[in-house]
Amino acid sequence: MATLYRTIVRPLMTEKTSVAYQARGEYTFEVAPDANKHSIRAAVERLFGVKVTGVQTMNCRGKARKVGGTSGKRPNWKKAIVTLKAGDTIDVFES
Repeated sequence: MATLYRTIVRPLMTEKTSVAYQARGEYTFEVAPDANKHSIRAAVERLFGVKVTGVQTMNCRGKARKVGGTSGKRPNWKKAIVTLKAGDTIDVFES
């Protein structure tokens, strides 16, 4: 199991996640593959000082890639969509 500070790998900032943030107040993070919903909730609440109301997780498969004569695969990773209490924000996504 990942520690509290290794649970959140990085925030995901894409067009799709920014629309979800503006419409529903959802924040998207890449998380450790062995993290569960309880550890993700605790990590976000402790690192950012907000109240989490919901966590959704999904495992994303890495794509198979072929460049020239060599083939390979991108790594698998895990994504978490976190919903906060009304009025709470995370400053990383505001800038």
